Amino acid sequence: MQDHISQLNDAQKEPVLQKEGPMIIIAGAGSGKTRVLTIRIAYLMQQGVDPFNILSLTFTNKAAKEMKKRIGEIVGANEAKNLWMGTFHSVFARLLRVEADKMGYPSNFTIYDAQDSQRLTSAIIKEMGLDKDVYKYKQIFSRISSLKNSLITVRAYYNDADLQEADAMARRPRFGEIYKEYVERCFKAGAMDFDDLLLKTNELINRFPEVLAKYQNRFQYILVDEYQDTNHSQYLIVKALSDKFQNICVVGDDAQSIYAFRGANINNILNFQKDYDNVKAYRLEQNYRSTKNIVEAANSIIEHNKTKLEKVVWTANEDGPKIIVHRLMSDSEEGRYVASSIVENKMHHQLDNGKFAILYRTNAQSRAMEDALRKRDIPYRIYGGLSFYQRKEVKDVLSYLRLVVNSKDEEALKRVVNYPARGIGATTMDRLIVAAKHYDRTLFEVIENIDRVDAGINSATKTKLKNFATMIKSFQALNDTQNVFELTEYVLKKTALITELKKDGTQEGISRIENMEELLNGMRDFVEGQKEVADARGALSEFLEDIALATDLDKDTGDDDRVSLMTIHLSKGLEFPYLYIV
Repeated sequence: MQDHISQLNDAQKEPVLQKEGPMIIIAGAGSGKTRVLTIRIAYLMQQGVDPFNILSLTFTNKAAKEMKKRIGEIVGANEAKNLWMGTFHSVFARLLRVEADKMGYPSNFTIYDAQDSQRLTSAIIKEMGLDKDVYKYKQIFSRISSLKNSLITVRAYYNDADLQEADAMARRPRFGEIYKEYVERCFKAGAMDFDDLLLKTNELINRFPEVLAKYQNRFQYILVDEYQDTNHSQYLIVKALSDKFQNICVVGDDAQSIYAFRGANINNILNFQKDYDNVKAYRLEQNYRSTKNIVEAANSIIEHNKTKLEKVVWTANEDGPKIIVHRLMSDSEEGRYVASSIVENKMHHQLDNGKFAILYRTNAQSRAMEDALRKRDIPYRIYGGLSFYQRKEVKDVLSYLRLVVNSKDEEALKRVVNYPARGIGATTMDRLIVAAKHYDRTLFEVIENIDRVDAGINSATKTKLKNFATMIKSFQALNDTQNVFELTEYVLKKTALITELKKDGTQEGISRIENMEELLNGMRDFVEGQKEVADARGALSEFLEDIALATDLDKDTGDDDRVSLMTIHLSKGLEFPYLYIV
């Protein structure tokens, strides 16, 4: 351990050796904060703190895995296994699974991604017969999401005249009804959306003092990375959990706060010293990553911020090449310039494509860059577009698997009940939805009991529905003994999904089959990786949780020889030798 501490500079050592009390580490870009956090956690464990009592909240799951691995190398992998470490969403999803019954949820609740949530919102708008040009489902869902992040429940919404008036002014007077129906449908489906993972954690610790006490005693040391990007909901959870022992260490940099559009609240970091007594403040100001020219250019811009935590970022690195500012008349001209510059740099310096990245403000700006790169035969990869798990064929398989874990999951059921086609059409589905509402049962329960339900469905269709239910139940029986890879192989065979894809002989059809193979490979790797995790067996539920909480930022970048294209927001924490900001 001493070896690791001796490699730190003086400014890094101080917060590592400070064991007790509230502390803030103001860490400039490239100042080694991940290293400081990692060694601090290892040092706490060496000082006799049980890893079970440490909670470390990171910005991405990838960062958490890397930190855990490094801590394991210092104190032993078996010890590191017991740390509670991950993103806010993944850590609190784990906590909610343990306590779910208190909130009336099954412990195997489904986590809806944005696509599921939007589909449900769209279905509700349609069922209510509302004008979809006024009630645009993406906007409506976005409004629900921001209300949840501000902890405004349906009841709070109806108690707030201003909010209702704002919706009436926006010609959406029935927004409240949609919100209410959305929340009820998620609950009935045994599902939480991404925002619920924080909202329900807040609800849990507010409504059940014994639960709060349990986790306050569990998490005696709390560390939060990227604190400037926490929202109000995350702030309240951390504040409540750290209240008893006050051993809280937050790391961040107000100058790197770029997620306000997602609800991040810069005041959380600016006011940290007012929230706790006797806060120790540390500054990491030496940048190890960038050249002098880059650091000084950044400082000259940050200088203009009105409110800021004082720090002076500096570097002992060489001056490095000057930053080039190049003005162009149009986006296509900009694309041509970037593509030519990449070709030139590759020739002069014998570089591969993976050394280059192009950053833009919004995803729509990628088109001009893509056109220019394609014309020069430069391979590229876009990050933050449609992720692997959102592709239709992958989502179809995952919907079958979600039904295995939670047969109440309405969105999953609607997606696969007639795919591949088995003669269960839209009219049948409408009748089932009406029956489910009438009997106050889930769709799957109605299908299971179709002989006892008056839904106006003919006997041939009833047989098809019963066969579907029997198939899902057979998968559920296998799920108890098989890992996710074995189970999925069986599901693909039984549902004839691969056969369905093989009918399409086009290039797209072939790439869909390749995606299935890629999914199975990923599952095989996952099962292998779970051997390193305490109490895990590579089960389906573990896999579904892992992918539901994977963010775009968790993808590997630069692993193959392509230029990386992404938004500035997505590039956070990554490093590239050659960078174009367009």
